[in-house]
Parts: sequence; structure tokens; C-alpha cells
Amino acid sequence: MARVVVIGGGYGGVTVAKGLDPVADVTLIEQKDQFVHHAAALRAAVDDVWEHAIFMPYSYLLQNGRVIRGTVGKVDDHKVYVFGQEPIEADYIVFATGSTYPFPAKHSATSQASVAKARIEQLHENLASAQSVLLVGGGTVGLELAGELAHSFPHLEIQIVEKEDTILPTPGYTEEFRVNVRQQVDELGATVYTGSELAFLPPTSIGELGHFRVETKAGQPIEADIWFQCYGAQPASGFLRGTEFGSALNQDGTIKVQPTLQVQGFDNVYAVGDITDVPESKRADAARHQARVVVANIAEQIEGNTPDVIYRPTKEWVVLPLGPELGASQLLDADGNTRVIGASQTAEIKGTDLMVSVIRSQLNLP
Repeated sequence: MARVVVIGGGYGGVTVAKGLDPVADVTLIEQKDQFVHHAAALRAAVDDVWEHAIFMPYSYLLQNGRVIRGTVGKVDDHKVYVFGQEPIEADYIVFATGSTYPFPAKHSATSQASVAKARIEQLHENLASAQSVLLVGGGTVGLELAGELAHSFPHLEIQIVEKEDTILPTPGYTEEFRVNVRQQVDELGATVYTGSELAFLPPTSIGELGHFRVETKAGQPIEADIWFQCYGAQPASGFLRGTEFGSALNQDGTIKVQPTLQVQGFDNVYAVGDITDVPESKRADAARHQARVVVANIAEQIEGNTPDVIYRPTKEWVVLPLGPELGASQLLDADGNTRVIGASQTAEIKGTDLMVSVIRSQLNLP
């Protein structure tokens, strides 16, 4: 039976591992002791119940394969080396290590769910004591966090600083979508500074309680009790530097992939999700779609055929909740045309459940 090693147990890695489990000897390697549903992490940052809901065990994911908790130190095209363990032989390797991002949008700094939960609990206490918050970055993360904070901590004065001239500066977002979101953010009472870059970051750590004063480069003073960095995603590809895969790394750390999602220069090695250089926004949904392409192509190779399933990036779309009841979405219809929907429909899609039921089903959890 073909041996498949998947490195990284996020949205893409889990989808690949589960998809190939019936036809291959699958090993999933993940640093964390539990799956973290990062798409709901900002709700967990403000809500005691959600603090626990985003962490889910890998125990029931694979019927035939295995999940190994560990850190990969080295990889070649047929072997994966995990610290403290014997090398793992592989006929196919899939890189699915995702990206890192500042807390609380991602829990990149810890591999233990118990430690992550303790940090979230401390954050809840800090937010309850704070009177004002500064969000540095007016993209989807900053605005979603603003909505969550306004809903759970209505006493907070919320300030958002965005260096570009508009919120949601990602190319591909429509003006209709931006205006819809901006109106709702204004209704929440948040103060938004666009075209404003901080001259220096606050002296306190992210999520730490402590009053501070900063200034924009234009000299605008801003004071707050707590702050969050809402930008700065980095591909988690450092373990590939200095290896034979170094030639497939772009300057920004993403991996060069072919349309089949094979890593450039390697027929038996694939990559999915945030770690790839696929030209589209890094979304959980995109990682899962890419994973299905990889499953199909490796299954073809196992049968002795040429992998020929192509991944085609979609136009820009996003579902952006602003708390459980507000938000807006830029969606694509069956013909690929863009349409914008408002708060009530966005809440129906993602605002209440935040896709938890979908992820639990994928992990074979009740």
C-alpha cells in the first residue's frame, strides 16, 4: 500500500489525510495536541463557551492511518524526520503546515490546547477590565475582531488603524462590500483611522492589559488599554529552508506549486493551503478545495496514472461576520459573478455556528 505522509493537521492537511485514508497508508504529523478551528478563534477570544469549542481531538479522524504529534525537523522526497522519532518512509508527501498569525486569530505560539485555553481565559479577564482597545489593521481580521469585541464587551471603546486609504484593502473586494462593512462598523461605534500608519507599536504585549499612548506617522495621538496586531500572516515553511526543497521556496516563504499542486520539481510531493503560492486569499475553504485536488491526483498516481486534476483559484470572496448578528459577505454565484449580502444572511451562513458543525463532522466527532 502506498505510504502518504501529510505534514500539518489544519484544514488542508486533515482533508488530504481523511481523503486518502481508504486507499493509502496515511500518516498525519501535527505539532498541536488538538485541532484548532482558527476560523472561529476570534469568537473564542471574547466568549467563554467558544474558548473550548475551537479545540477538537484528532482521535477519530483516520480509520486506517495514524496521527503523530511531533515536529518535523527535516524532509527529503521519500523520508520525513520527526524530532525524537524514527524516520518515516513516504511514497508521497504533502506539505500542509499553513501559516502563523498573531494571537488571538491563531494560536501559533503553543502546541498544547490547555496552554492556549489558559491564555484565552487571561485575555477574557483583560478585556473585561479594559476600557479601550486598539486594533492595528483594518482587514478582515481586524474588522471581525472589532465586531466580536463590540458584541461581548459593549463598554469597550474600539479604535482601528489601517495604513491604507480604505478598510479591507485586499484587491478584489468590491466597493459595495467595503461600504456595507464600513457602515456596520460605524454603527458599532468603532473609530476607524484609514490612511494612518502607527509611528511605533505599543510597548505592551499583544492582549496584555496596560494603558499606553502611541501616535500615527501624521502625529495623531491614540490611547488605549489593550491592543491587537491584525496583520502579519507568515507561511510556516521554515523547516524546508536548507533542504532540497529550498529551490521551490519563494522569497516570501510560500512554496511554488504547479496547477496540479505538485511542488515544483517534485512529482511525488504536494502542498496545500496557506503555504502555497496559489494566487488567491488564504482561506480555510480554499485549503480544503486544494486538498481535494491533491487527494484526486495522488489517488491517480497510486493507480499508476498521471495526475491531471487542476486547481483553479476563484475570484475573491469572503464571509465576514461582525459578531453573531452582523456582518457582510462577498460571494460568487454559479456563473462566477460577484454579489454582496448583508448582516442577516451572513449570520445565517457563518455568524452563529462559525462552521463548527462542519469541522466536527470532518473530524468524525459528534
